[in-house]
Amino acid sequence: MPGQKILVVDDSWTELTMIVAPLRNSGFDVVTAVDGDEAIEKVFREHPQCIVLDVVLPKQNGFQLCRKLKSLEASRHIPIILLTSKNTPLDRSWGLRQGADLYITKPFNSDELVASVRSLV
Repeated sequence: MPGQKILVVDDSWTELTMIVAPLRNSGFDVVTAVDGDEAIEKVFREHPQCIVLDVVLPKQNGFQLCRKLKSLEASRHIPIILLTSKNTPLDRSWGLRQGADLYITKPFNSDELVASVRSLV
């Protein structure tokens, strides 16, 4: 949905670029953060309609951040996609138990990512 704001959180500039480009090309308004603390700040300042979140992050990991956002009244409604290289069944199960709406592993398919975001916003 064009104009929908998406927050992408990843500490790797390369990964951030690979995630942001297809979302912007599909008409989404994308804001970024590089760690858990900045992500919290952007959630409350930017009011995204969806969050694409890496798991391996400095300061607080994506599992912790997901759990925190889903526990707060102001952010629990925001869909979260965990997009990560952590690809074991246990990782996926744990991520979904933290409140993630979807769990996608890297390397990812750009079309699948865009379709996933569209399905949640």
